[in-house]
Amino acid sequence: MRRGTIRWLQAACLLAASSSALCAEPLVVAPELWDRPRSARAVLDQPEIREAVRAHLAQAGSRLVIHHSLGQEPLLQAEELRAWLMALAVDAARITLVNDLKTNQTMTIEVLK
Repeated sequence: MRRGTIRWLQAACLLAASSSALCAEPLVVAPELWDRPRSARAVLDQPEIREAVRAHLAQAGSRLVIHHSLGQEPLLQAEELRAWLMALAVDAARITLVNDLKTNQTMTIEVLK
């Protein structure tokens, strides 16, 4: 992992420690994320993902739920996002994939207690 990514993750942890609110609603994952090659930086640069990770880290015992639509591509995207979150130190046991969106609905990420 690059130094910049590590520094960003450390800063996110500090911000998370100072924040006490969970995300009230699912946050939309920008469809543009899938239009270009992904990296840890590209994932962390997504404001919605960054906010969800901050809220998740701020609340012990919280879970991240990735909502996606049916189909192979949405499932692969959700699995890839889960893998990136795990690579960025989010516990795999605290990430759930749910295929509860209608076709062509945009993926969302939600933080639950």
